[in-house]
Amino acid sequence: MSTNSTTYPNAHSAYSSQGTTTPEPEFELPQGNAPIHPTAVRTEHAITVDSERTVYTPEHITAKFDYRAAHVVRTPEGQIKVTPTVTPYEFRTARKVQKTGLMMIGIGGNNGTTLCATILANRHNISWNTKSGVQSPNYIGSLLRASTVRLGTDPATQKDVYVPISDMLPMVHPNDLVLGGWDISGAPLDAAMRRAEVLDYDLQRQIKPLMALIKPLPSIYYPDFIAANQSERADNLIPGNDKQAHLDHIRADIRAFKQTNDLDRVVVFWTANTERYSDIIPGVNDTADNLLAAIKSSHSEVSPSTLFAVAALLENAPFVNGAPQNTFVPGVIQLAERVGGFIGGDDLKSGQTKLKSVLAEFLVNAGIKPLSIASYNHLGNNDGHNLSAEAQFKSKEISKSSVVDDMVDSNRLLYKAYDPNATKEEAKNFKGKKGEHPDHLVVIKYMPAVGDSKRAIDEYYSEILGGGRSTINIFNECEDSLLATPLILDLTILTELLTRVQYRAPGAADFKQLHPVLSLLSYMLKAPLVKPGTDVVNSLNRQRNALDQFLKACLGLDHQNDLLLETRIW
Repeated sequence: MSTNSTTYPNAHSAYSSQGTTTPEPEFELPQGNAPIHPTAVRTEHAITVDSERTVYTPEHITAKFDYRAAHVVRTPEGQIKVTPTVTPYEFRTARKVQKTGLMMIGIGGNNGTTLCATILANRHNISWNTKSGVQSPNYIGSLLRASTVRLGTDPATQKDVYVPISDMLPMVHPNDLVLGGWDISGAPLDAAMRRAEVLDYDLQRQIKPLMALIKPLPSIYYPDFIAANQSERADNLIPGNDKQAHLDHIRADIRAFKQTNDLDRVVVFWTANTERYSDIIPGVNDTADNLLAAIKSSHSEVSPSTLFAVAALLENAPFVNGAPQNTFVPGVIQLAERVGGFIGGDDLKSGQTKLKSVLAEFLVNAGIKPLSIASYNHLGNNDGHNLSAEAQFKSKEISKSSVVDDMVDSNRLLYKAYDPNATKEEAKNFKGKKGEHPDHLVVIKYMPAVGDSKRAIDEYYSEILGGGRSTINIFNECEDSLLATPLILDLTILTELLTRVQYRAPGAADFKQLHPVLSLLSYMLKAPLVKPGTDVVNSLNRQRNALDQFLKACLGLDHQNDLLLETRIW
């Protein structure tokens, strides 16, 4: 699109959306002539696996996969016995990508407006002027659209062959997502985008007519769950205090959105304010039936995010929680298992925590012992404003603080395991039943002047050889919403894909869907939700490897490791 001044006639009257559809205006939009960025290019699924274990039909890709693991047992004598195991599975992936809608709670916030503007700019190829020159729209920062995976080697050159992750299996192109959602602020998205102060002015100027057509649906507002400083925004609310009526209203919104846009699938995504933690109360939210009864009686401990999650599950719409609160109380997880709905969370992992999961793992794997990790943040967007309240900060602190736990558990040479019989001296560095653990401090401060440009300062203080000490300090400045937006896209697109994947275990007659808790989304999340009774994996490398291996398994490919045996032997 030309970056000269452009006027769109009757922009507000051409099409009016109350959060139910992505606008396709009646007025003519000049189309951009800049080259489409590689991350936004639309490609047909081009990977074909030439193997008798992988079968293609017009409807499905069906692949046989041997899941190799090992059972490890410690004998009373202290010996370790390892028994390799092989379990044959079949994966079946529906090839037809579903027409998918994304309904965001908090669509008028920094993340919601940035995501909508990004998709619209890419869809219409709108380029804009910056002080550094002309900028084209792209999807940089998206794991699926902007990173690659190693498939194998070219036999002619012996060079590694990499492909975009989005080419591994048929996936939704982000340009095709139909956008809508709710917000407690009724500002149309052009005004909300201006309020967010995230995007360059020239992009805002050009995208404004399209953004003005998107108006948030009324949302629910329970003041006890978010900071009091958010009350001034709350002018677009579903009336009343009856939580059952609110649930019914949200369910009707999801149905209308799906029907209006002729969608196959709706994904509901919480990108609204961080809530305080909900108390887990027996008889209230500990089971699916108790939770549904608590909603019916409008119990005070049913949070807005939990209500939205229940509504989505009852409408067969996957729900992803992009904030740190405990939306998925036990009753929600049980409801998901009962109805076969999909859930994923918690809390977008975009900057400081992602780096921490990498650096802490590096130090521990190098045999270096972190003694303390101190993390300080300040930011000036509305997320920071909300987190300035103690109860909401506590939710964020919890999600940030657990990120190093599994790295510590992996190395009991450096960190002593919990021992109830330990002496006082032996237990002086224990952190409860975690055993020995680095001191870990997280601080978040609200600094309005810096806006969306978050500052993060980390100090890693470690023990090295002979009682020596090593200190690593990192200063990280990032534009918060520009890092978070691609994660929302990745989580939405992966969620849609995983609804089309089924598996068949040994001896089973039929294929069945994956477990409702989508732990494969963990790479994008600070506090990954996992199947009840299983351990959380926070290691970023393991999370990425798990996703890569799963996508390959759906194609019948064994995981390509880095042994590179052909380079080690004659």
